[in-house]
Amino acid sequence: MTHDPTATHSDRAEFDAYATSYRDEVTRSIGFTGVDADYFTRVKADYLTDILARELGAPERVRLLDIGCGVGVMHGRLAPRVASLAGVDVSAPCVAEAAAAHPHVAYRSYDGLSLPFDDGSFDAAVTTCVIHHVPPAQWSSFAAEMRRVLRPGGIGVIFEHNPFNPLTRRAVSNCAFDEHAVLLSGRTAVRLLGGAGFAAPRKRAILSIPSFGPMTRKADLALGRLGLGAQYVAYGRAP
Repeated sequence: MTHDPTATHSDRAEFDAYATSYRDEVTRSIGFTGVDADYFTRVKADYLTDILARELGAPERVRLLDIGCGVGVMHGRLAPRVASLAGVDVSAPCVAEAAAAHPHVAYRSYDGLSLPFDDGSFDAAVTTCVIHHVPPAQWSSFAAEMRRVLRPGGIGVIFEHNPFNPLTRRAVSNCAFDEHAVLLSGRTAVRLLGGAGFAAPRKRAILSIPSFGPMTRKADLALGRLGLGAQYVAYGRAP
């Protein structure tokens, strides 16, 4: 998920309403696929771990920030894999729900404009299906804030829905909290990273085929060159 970090008060109240029902709503919206929300959570957590290992070395040494963390759906998988994990979101009820489920993760709520961390505080930052909730005019400032809180050489990672996949569009249209979503392409995500100062940003479609382990992830990434996967990952390095 997750939330538009620049949402109005009424929009945030709408997000707050899903603090205890996020998984159920996502699973309902993707019910036609035959899998539940936890499947997609696992796959993205595994892809993120692969990226951290490839780009930064041992993930267990990485200080990771999740921007727009919502109720922390990936954190049960991510927290044991990294040195430290922090989550930030505009919805205080979602942050409270996440903190209750994952007491060893450092959570904060914030105003959605300036991340409440000093420059260079993290080795890596991830945002998972969040930017499509942000007004397009503010996408650049969102990416710039991600860049600001990373140390030199840190990695910024974006997971997003692929607007060119018809099943993804169906799932988004089925989801109550995606009513006002503006999907962005992988090329747009790469431009955002580049514009924010990330070096050598790149992208790859994912979830072209079911993913159940390292071998199927390799096959999925190979097929990702076609750009037809349900989602994509884009990432770049802070200089």
